[in-house]
Amino acid sequence: MSKPLDVDKLEDLLEDILWAEASSKRASAESLARLARPQQDFVLHWVRALEKDNTACAYQFLTHAYRALAELSLPDVEAWIIHGLDVYDRSGLFAAVDVFKNVDKFLERARIAKVGVSLEEHSGVLERVILGLSGRRLALAAADSIHTDTETLFLPGTACLFECREDNFRFLKAAAAYLWAQTRFGTWRLGVIEALACFENQKRALRLFHTLETLRLEARIARELPGIHRDMCHLNDLSGQPICPPQWGIWRDRLRGIGARAQDSLALTVQLMAASPPLPEPLCYQGALYPERVEEVLRARLEDEKAGLRSLLVRYKKELQSEQPASERSEAGVEQKTPFSARAKKDDERQGDLELEILFHDKPVNPPENVRRLISSILLDLGELPPDYLVPAGDGHYKPKGSEPEDEDASADVWSGTYHERGAQIYNEWDFRRQSYRKGWCVMRELTVEPKVDGFVAETLEKYSRHLVSLRKTFEALRGEDKWLKKEPYGDEVDIDALVEAHADAHRGLEMSDRLFTRLDRVERNIAVMFMVDMSGSTRGWINQAERESLLLLCEALETLGDRYAIYGFSGITRKRCETYRIKGFDDAYGEEIRGRIAGIEPKDYTRMGVAIRHLTEILNRIEAKTRILVTLSDGKPDDYSDEYRSEYGIEDTRRALIEAKRCGIHPFCITIDKEGQDYLPHMYGAVSYTIVDAVEKLPYKVSEIYRRLTA
Repeated sequence: MSKPLDVDKLEDLLEDILWAEASSKRASAESLARLARPQQDFVLHWVRALEKDNTACAYQFLTHAYRALAELSLPDVEAWIIHGLDVYDRSGLFAAVDVFKNVDKFLERARIAKVGVSLEEHSGVLERVILGLSGRRLALAAADSIHTDTETLFLPGTACLFECREDNFRFLKAAAAYLWAQTRFGTWRLGVIEALACFENQKRALRLFHTLETLRLEARIARELPGIHRDMCHLNDLSGQPICPPQWGIWRDRLRGIGARAQDSLALTVQLMAASPPLPEPLCYQGALYPERVEEVLRARLEDEKAGLRSLLVRYKKELQSEQPASERSEAGVEQKTPFSARAKKDDERQGDLELEILFHDKPVNPPENVRRLISSILLDLGELPPDYLVPAGDGHYKPKGSEPEDEDASADVWSGTYHERGAQIYNEWDFRRQSYRKGWCVMRELTVEPKVDGFVAETLEKYSRHLVSLRKTFEALRGEDKWLKKEPYGDEVDIDALVEAHADAHRGLEMSDRLFTRLDRVERNIAVMFMVDMSGSTRGWINQAERESLLLLCEALETLGDRYAIYGFSGITRKRCETYRIKGFDDAYGEEIRGRIAGIEPKDYTRMGVAIRHLTEILNRIEAKTRILVTLSDGKPDDYSDEYRSEYGIEDTRRALIEAKRCGIHPFCITIDKEGQDYLPHMYGAVSYTIVDAVEKLPYKVSEIYRRLTA
């Protein structure tokens, strides 16, 4: 047991500590005094900014700033500060102080950052690359190893394998393309996964199969994506790894043919298991295979897509039957178990790719985009379309994978215990003073407005009955006209031009085309619109009444037009309790329940707009549409319980959220009754992306007029 210090010794120890601290402060001040004036101004600026968050962080930065500035550029020092603040936001003071104290650790990170490429930074570009390729829509996520579960491509969070940023970006792009090729060209078909599980030495069999599949996929990528293939060859040259070692040339030749499939790699795996040839080193972008993870995701997806396809075929069958002449319906006789069937389409240019033609009562049809997309996904997983998938069954409303299920059991109270609970989504928030995001800062909960049964709906429809009639007629005029498609394989009439051209080909000894018909195609408006409605406390009274009337009239008119639209309210109090309120989702059918929800819109708390825009942008991003619009209906500028958000901070965060939406291809627009909106709306939305309604009573008339202008 240690002996306690006496009073004199304790006083001496305290004097030593205080003297050491004073000496440290004096040394820091002397070091900073030797800096150039721009560096001193930089340090003082950030000390003031840090002090607003925590004085201990400001002190630690000031103490170690000279060392950091001696070895790093100003942008790199700024990145060190932002990293420390992010750690403070997520993990608290002690972790942040550790970041500011350990300058060496950050210096190493800075060296990596000079050549490294962040997945988060380039995810937008990579997502557009993957989206432009055929096959299933895939997400990107950071992980320790490169792999895919057939729905997400897992890539390194930071790529720093090579000595320059350009090559590290090529590495990410090559890895993403290679994983895409696995899902697109049949590596992960259900039969292949089941066959791999039957090997006695599964680990070696998997390595062999992975090596052979890399040879096969490399040939497919060379044909389909020659630019990315050149990048792959460049990376392999840099790392000194040939795509195919000389001793593997004979097997590569067997797998590089146009019709080669994963089953061919599997057959070679069986053959080579006995021969046990030395395996080449994996390529830098090759990653790993995890069949058990894929199988779990694949089986769940197949079950979901089978039910979804059969549900969609019910509605498509009714649509096709309504278009059939009465004589053909009577000739059909006894109703078949399924009027749908499928047959393979031969494509000499893409041998090995299965393409199907869907038949209705043995006649080719052109199914809607959502049906075609489901069929394509099923073909990727099974290599065929089983007949029982084409049996229309069930009249439930199909929700595509990725739409959020309602969580009825989740508590709405985010204040009790941790707020990172099921049902809550976490979003970043832009801090203009830091010029960076506060990571994981805002907690968003999505709730549903309870329908309200009162006289509001009937009274509004009666009040605007004359206006509604003319509004519906105006919206009907926005519908697209039908058009005739030429050179179709089937159709209503013969295409004379195509017939003459085919006859000329036959006269020259060429094969006649079978595309000899014209077909009437119903043109559909490919538009998705999200209405974001301010439900803050400031809308109480006449403003709330005008918002509800506007939305009700708009919905009545939009049902005539047939556009896809959704309505969400937003409000909240502080960053820990941000809320959106689902009034109508994209998949919700308009009816009495939606009318009741519109009637149930009530003023809530404050107007923290940035996080609401990010959440609704995420929902809108899931919708496949040529034009996507986010319309905000509000009575004022961003606001919250804290004084900080209702200042320039809130305006800049909202502006940044709108910029993020625009980068996703979404067009934001604001309708406001705030007469002072001219002071801040041009900065947030742009000079032509907002309108100010000068009187509340005009709002119901203006909203429909503005919608027509935006979507015409």
